[in-house]
Amino acid sequence: MAEPSEFKAKPPAGIDPIGASSEGASLYELIREDIIEGRLAANERLVVTDLARRHGTSTNPVREALQLLRGEGFVIFAPNRGARVRPIDQEFVRDIYEIGVLIEPALTRWFVNMATVEDIAELERIQGLIEENNFADTFRHSELDTAFHTVMYQRHYNRHAAELWWKHREVLRAVSRRFDFTLARRAAILREHRELIALVKAGDADKAAELVARHVEGSGRHILEHMRARNAARAG
Repeated sequence: MAEPSEFKAKPPAGIDPIGASSEGASLYELIREDIIEGRLAANERLVVTDLARRHGTSTNPVREALQLLRGEGFVIFAPNRGARVRPIDQEFVRDIYEIGVLIEPALTRWFVNMATVEDIAELERIQGLIEENNFADTFRHSELDTAFHTVMYQRHYNRHAAELWWKHREVLRAVSRRFDFTLARRAAILREHRELIALVKAGDADKAAELVARHVEGSGRHILEHMRARNAARAG
């Protein structure tokens, strides 16, 4: 079995996880982390030359990175004002996961009707690894959980929907890294994954879609509750 640091979930075939040069992709990761961790404050202006100087690079990779972050919603561009940091607040997270609640049931319903024996075996294999890890390594859990859902969505004919799912999932994964899983959420994830596999085996597309909607909403609400608790602690 691969070491936790070696396992990396991959996007559905044909979807570029970054879509930039290696230097632009590296800056994208660094700037995104600065935004999520608050080192770049909400509504702060992002000046290309300043960022290039800060990271010891030219301006082109910075522009690439900012366009990628714009596509994910972390950066906002305004006419004649340039780029600024989009506040990573509860509204931002709510908007992202609510789109998932709309998209993922449709992707799931199609998958259930097209699933093969090999697909189910792969879901069970990944779920076994998830349960073996049992949240001991949260990074590994995140990668395995993403791989689990990728099995269901990777062959869907609507590549725009699959790409939107991947990008939004990556946003939520980045935001949620700051928070631990509660015991209740851990139990719900494991239970819902097992229920989902059973519904796929049974060919019950409607119930599987309903379960995925609850699963996605539960994940989003879990992040929101952590954000509310953090904000309350800061205010207190």
